[in-house]
Amino acid sequence: MGWPARVGFGLLAALAVGLGVAWFLHTHERVEDTVQLPPRGEAAYNPLYALRESLRAAGVPAESRRRLDGGGRAPGVRDTVLMIGDPGTASPGEVQRLLDWVEAGGHLVVRTPPWTRRTREARPWGLLEQLGVRPIGAPGACAPLHIVGQPDHVEFCGGHRFVLDGRTPELAWDTVARVEPGGAPVDGSRDADDPQTRAILDRVEQRRRARNEGLVYARLVHGAGRVDVLADFDVLTNAELREPAHHRLARQILAPNWGHGTMHLIYAASVPPLWWLILTRGWMAWGPLLLALAAWLWMRTQRFGSLLPSPPGARRALLEHVRASGDHLVRYGRASLLYDAVRAAFYDRLRRRDPLAAALEGDAGIEAIAARTGLPPRDVRQALQPPRSDDATAFRQRIARLIQMRRRL
Repeated sequence: MGWPARVGFGLLAALAVGLGVAWFLHTHERVEDTVQLPPRGEAAYNPLYALRESLRAAGVPAESRRRLDGGGRAPGVRDTVLMIGDPGTASPGEVQRLLDWVEAGGHLVVRTPPWTRRTREARPWGLLEQLGVRPIGAPGACAPLHIVGQPDHVEFCGGHRFVLDGRTPELAWDTVARVEPGGAPVDGSRDADDPQTRAILDRVEQRRRARNEGLVYARLVHGAGRVDVLADFDVLTNAELREPAHHRLARQILAPNWGHGTMHLIYAASVPPLWWLILTRGWMAWGPLLLALAAWLWMRTQRFGSLLPSPPGARRALLEHVRASGDHLVRYGRASLLYDAVRAAFYDRLRRRDPLAAALEGDAGIEAIAARTGLPPRDVRQALQPPRSDDATAFRQRIARLIQMRRRL
């Protein structure tokens, strides 16, 4: 191929590449896409990590730890403690210390225990029992939440509702709540110190108990402090705190001591089990390994179906070997070797039994053999003549006649 042809092919290849690039740029558009990555570091096991960072960004001192007595600073008089775990796991000493701290002016935020089918044993020294909070029934319907200027929301769908025994809440939420942009209280909640308001709240509580409905949120006055009880903390976790409505709701929940002290966020480590992490995040490793194992097993598998019968045991029968050898020679056109062997065996015995007849040749030999065996000379002559290789019938007849003649010697 000359240089002009090579240059021409090069130009055609460059033109094809240019046309392909132009088509790709014309039919495709560069866009930006945001992919939510799984949480890492502390955000992977601390469900209140986003709340702590939001509080710090708002200028509110906040710290988080796994346990109340986990080595951090003890809560101050105007501090706030938020416990996301089951309050039923607190010891009697911790319950008494928390109640004394709240009575001095602290703000405690707790939740009702998760609902289970098993009946919980009543403990008089429990935190919720000391506050007059009694969880009821299975998780009820969602509680609608209306934010001024925001779409309507529903909250506490999986929360464990509760009722108050002998307590009148300062704030309560059972059906629909309304939150103002400026941080106004939850609708339906009024100043509990007003006698008229207290009477209204008592009647509402009586009707709620008659309908066997429960609260999803209540703020109780305990000495100089406050205790907020929620049916669930789903609105305060990392994933749910992205919504503006949950920001405002969290601001109202933490309102009593806002700006007066430190927010202590007590969380229980929510690290998923190892098998779940391997199943959900390790599939890029175990998936190819599983496929490789399946391919190896498929390659090693010899056949599918029922089991084969056991092979026959080894035998040493000489007659079967001789017969198999004869069948092999006949199948491949070597039957003349079998005839020669039978004819030679006949003459060997004839020499031992009648040397004179074996020494004769021609018609004299045939007559002597016929007299010795008692067969007609025509049959003896025919048996001593080799058959054609393609005449199976003559081969069988001559072999049978030679065996008969040998037995008559």
